[in-house]
Amino acid sequence: MRRPFAEFRRHVSSRAFCYQLLVAGLALALVWLLVEQTGAELRTRGIRSGFAFLFEQAGFSIGESVLDFDAAQPYWRAFLVGVLNTLRVALAAIVLATVLGLCLGACSLTRNVLLRGLCRAYVEVFRNIPLLLQLLTWYFLLAEKLPSADAALNPLPGVFLSKSGLAFPWGGEVPAAGDFGIAGGGAVTPEFLALLLGLSGYGAAYLAEIVRAGILSVPRGQVDAAAALGMTPLQGLRAVVLPQALRLMIPPATNQFLNLTKNSSLAVAVGYPDLVSIANTSLNQTGQAAECISILMAVYLGLSLLTAAATGWYYRRQLRRGH
Repeated sequence: MRRPFAEFRRHVSSRAFCYQLLVAGLALALVWLLVEQTGAELRTRGIRSGFAFLFEQAGFSIGESVLDFDAAQPYWRAFLVGVLNTLRVALAAIVLATVLGLCLGACSLTRNVLLRGLCRAYVEVFRNIPLLLQLLTWYFLLAEKLPSADAALNPLPGVFLSKSGLAFPWGGEVPAAGDFGIAGGGAVTPEFLALLLGLSGYGAAYLAEIVRAGILSVPRGQVDAAAALGMTPLQGLRAVVLPQALRLMIPPATNQFLNLTKNSSLAVAVGYPDLVSIANTSLNQTGQAAECISILMAVYLGLSLLTAAATGWYYRRQLRRGH
């Protein structure tokens, strides 16, 4: 005689799936209850609710945007501009922080005492100063200490740096200094530069420690084997050590990428129009706090999940290569 309940108890995967389904159902029921209670309270107080405001005219302009935007366009487009601005600075900061962190982590293990000391000093200084203070410092330096656009610094051909921001060659067009500032090419504002430098410099300090720990985790025999094959230290690092260290470096590095993306919400401190800044403006104009905050939560959750999925895919790929 078959005993379905006993078989179910012995079937671990089926039991785990049912438990997860039950928990998910309870969570959805709780969310639905909270939404209903919040909606009822808002209706009682005569406060407008819902996302219909997204299709109304925004009535404000955005100083820096990837897409064209003016005050006559709807709120949903303003939020889209905020998302793109956030992605723009976050992706650039992740790339810059990764490159800088890799160099700092590798150089902190060099035999050169001066270089090793400078790298360790960088890590300790940038890791122990609050990020907000670093952002404000970068903004002060860029907005107050640089020359005006008509006397811009020209560190490289076609590159100009001034209080107006950074101008650089873009799309076959090279910027040139004129009587009224810099014309042509591409340009980024000092607000974007301050946020980019602050996020990447702060993130690089943590990534450097991850890189250093990953390199130290590789057995010394691997390094000696690379040297025995005639490889230089740099060749051994690139071809032997880093591929093995990556499997240990990726999980903690993912956390830093997530933190960096979420820390971009401090952009409001330096006046960069990211998603949080635009949401705050929309909230103040419409009074729909719950909806604006919900959009913020959904976007940052989505960005975090996408980042985790991308790094998880790369991590599994590295594991397959190792086998």
